[in-house]
Amino acid sequence: MKTYQDHYFHKAKKENYPARSIYKLRELDAKFRLFRAGMKVLDLGAAPGSWSLGAAEKVGEKGLVLACDIQGAQTVFPPQVLFLQENVFERTAAFEEKLREIAPFDVVISDMAPLTTGARATDQARSLQLAREALAMSCRYLKNGGSFVVKVFMGPDVRELQEGMKQVFNAVRAFKPKSSRAESKENFYVGLNFHG
Repeated sequence: MKTYQDHYFHKAKKENYPARSIYKLRELDAKFRLFRAGMKVLDLGAAPGSWSLGAAEKVGEKGLVLACDIQGAQTVFPPQVLFLQENVFERTAAFEEKLREIAPFDVVISDMAPLTTGARATDQARSLQLAREALAMSCRYLKNGGSFVVKVFMGPDVRELQEGMKQVFNAVRAFKPKSSRAESKENFYVGLNFHG
């Protein structure tokens, strides 16, 4: 396992990405064709910034990535990325205003994860809560026909997330990238063609 993990970790460092998660986003994009030049993307749980950088590369100079995280990011972002240190559960008036100003977004992506406790049921419940909030934000700020990607730790309650997504997307797919650690309980759900 360790060699597999180290491969992506070292690859990310070598290619100047802050985390190995860049390769998960690339696999998701290759599978579902999420991004095109000129798109507007909302990145939830963006720190340390790999997904924002990956999205920015795909949307190009005429696109825009609004990235937010409760933690700060030390990453140097290109001009088309606007990073805000914000809590998605307690959004400031300024953040809400910025969301409304930029919306609707073509794609909402969420790599949010809870601070893990080691208690599997607790971690899964917290992960599901983050995924639910990401879905609620996508329903509010995504354009018709848009796409949504969310990470969640697998558990018995994940069906609730799937069912919620099926109500507002024409297609919902589960996908575990090869670049995810084999022992990881994370999985990604992709909502395509939003009609909420």
